[in-house]
Amino acid sequence: MRLFVTGATGFIGSHFVNQALSAGHEVLGLRRTSSSRPRIPLDAEPQWVEKSMLDVAQRDVAGCDAIVHLAAHTANPPYDTLENCLYWNLTAPLGLFRVARRVGIDRFVVAGSCFEYGRSGERYEFIPPDAPLEPTLSYPASKAAASAAFIAFAVETQARLSIHRVFHVFGEGEHEQRLWPTLRRVALSGDDLPMTPGEQVRDFCPVEQVAATLLAACGEAMEPGRVIVENVGAGQPETVRAFAERWWRRWNAAGHLVFGALPYRVGEVMRYVPLLRRHVV
Repeated sequence: MRLFVTGATGFIGSHFVNQALSAGHEVLGLRRTSSSRPRIPLDAEPQWVEKSMLDVAQRDVAGCDAIVHLAAHTANPPYDTLENCLYWNLTAPLGLFRVARRVGIDRFVVAGSCFEYGRSGERYEFIPPDAPLEPTLSYPASKAAASAAFIAFAVETQARLSIHRVFHVFGEGEHEQRLWPTLRRVALSGDDLPMTPGEQVRDFCPVEQVAATLLAACGEAMEPGRVIVENVGAGQPETVRAFAERWWRRWNAAGHLVFGALPYRVGEVMRYVPLLRRHVV
């Protein structure tokens, strides 16, 4: 397949590009400039398209089999304003989708976010993919709004769309302030790591598994005008404490995990776990 990938230098995007190239696919990776470096080393270079998403033209995507949208504006706190998140997470990619549709591309694979569920997710032991979207912060709200807009676009243009709401992904190339990179950095330093009590239950999914799921979706047979929404996770609920201890042992850390040294964040959600099921719109 010939795949046009937004967010190709990002955390999930870098892993996706590596897997797609290794599988023999042709990848056109969108990046702003040549100084935009992938989050992990690539085994081979894709064909880079160096421009803003706003400037992608029909000639840039012509001949592609699918648009793989992995770009995300301020996916990690602190989030940008709601207006900017809506522009870059909804308006800009929707414009790209319309450009692609005009040259006959009808397959769109989108990485969504588990945080689109927002407060709704707190009401479920396992969050289904058709749970109401009730986000309260700018980035999750923009992703939820984008889901609705992309679904309307797919139905209107008889495109084939899949939205993959990724839960707590971790691994190489992850933002350094997130849990897994912090654990590794402190474990290898030999220091102690102050933590909350760690009773929060999550579904921690390796980034390689997320990338593989997205790649498989690119070649999946679908009827025109159909939309699949699915949650992406490992299917193994685990407390933050158990996750931290597991990796702490793997790295043979000399320091200690000091559980209870930090308070939970205000409004901390104690259980946020997906039901790994598909919903067909």
